[in-house]
Amino acid sequence: MLTTRPRGTTDILPGQTEKWQYLEDTIRRLCRQYGYGEIRTPIFEHTELFVRGVGETTDIVEKEMYTFVDRGERSITLRPEGTAPAVRAYLENRLFAGPQPVKLYYIGPMFRYDRPQAGRYRQFHQFGVEVFGSHDPAVDAEVCAMAMDLYARLGLSGLKLHINSVGCPRCRPVLREKLREFFLPRLDGLCASCRERLERNPLRILDCKVDTCRQAAVDAPAALDYLCPDCKEHFQAVLKHLDALGVAYQVDRFLVRGLDYYTHTAFEIMAPDIGAQSSVGGGGRYNGLIAACGGPDTPGIGYALGLERILLAMERQGVVFPGEKRLDVFLATADDAAREKALPLLQSLRREGLAADRDYLGRSLKAQMKYAGKLGVELVAILGSDELCRGVVTLKNMATGRQEAVPLDRLADEIRNSKGE
Repeated sequence: MLTTRPRGTTDILPGQTEKWQYLEDTIRRLCRQYGYGEIRTPIFEHTELFVRGVGETTDIVEKEMYTFVDRGERSITLRPEGTAPAVRAYLENRLFAGPQPVKLYYIGPMFRYDRPQAGRYRQFHQFGVEVFGSHDPAVDAEVCAMAMDLYARLGLSGLKLHINSVGCPRCRPVLREKLREFFLPRLDGLCASCRERLERNPLRILDCKVDTCRQAAVDAPAALDYLCPDCKEHFQAVLKHLDALGVAYQVDRFLVRGLDYYTHTAFEIMAPDIGAQSSVGGGGRYNGLIAACGGPDTPGIGYALGLERILLAMERQGVVFPGEKRLDVFLATADDAAREKALPLLQSLRREGLAADRDYLGRSLKAQMKYAGKLGVELVAILGSDELCRGVVTLKNMATGRQEAVPLDRLADEIRNSKGE
């Protein structure tokens, strides 16, 4: 057990981390251009935040949360999603008292106890955005467009935006009753979880992934058929804005998402060829969530995208990542006198902004050159007693074999010139 990671987790190693860094850098540039500021919330919160915020009838709260009692006898939960913590931070730090709307984004690990599968882990990573303080349907369209913009920047293709309206507290009770009436005669075809949901929250049945439940829901009442006038107007305005932005979408009448806090707009983004669970992210509007968490009646909307799922989609589609960043130079030493001077020289190169390293295992010069080749280093600076006496190093290009003597005080400039900087 000491050498085996827990099931549902993974190690991200050098060679892989560069892909993560590229993805995260792309996300941060995108958020800056769309006017979002980064928020970093604790990895754990009081359990009540998720019970109240996410919803008691959700799979997350009922089955998937990592919850424990700490030494102060408080119930604590590792965060399973990012919206509820963002809402808590918005309220606790009184962001509602400042200019509105407030546009936030986060990147970080989440935790859910679920069956591990392709691109889905028990510790996973999400990028999410939240907009607090605006009812404008243009915001709904913008967040959808922003998510699709990210995928385009990453080189992904063939992704589909599925969108729906799940109504509001005024019209949803009618839909719930219609769904209850529809599923009651079909009770035997539902899984145990959905039989329990029938009375508490029948909308959740539409989100069930069990085949028998999917079959039972084929002709179920759709939210779009029972929207109140305000919800209809809002949804049509969202679609109109998406059309104006040139964002392709598919209205999915049975899309409800898996969390209780959604109102009005709900959407998911599907990617081909990444397994049975094709969603790479989604979100929607949650106008009642902030009030439910004890704050003022404030509208909100957001989405979250799974980073593992995005990277899996990029891999399956053969997206080429930028080249791995290697060392600018490797310092090879020929004797003890050179080794003594190597560390200060190495530090001077690093202070010049160059990535530089040396041997620390006492290898021979020949073995050092071979090691530099394995690292994929293009330039090797060779230092020995002869070079020290002349105040130079021998700079060798490993690709061409060309080498020249370079004065020590010009070494950094010559390395940059060789790299074309």
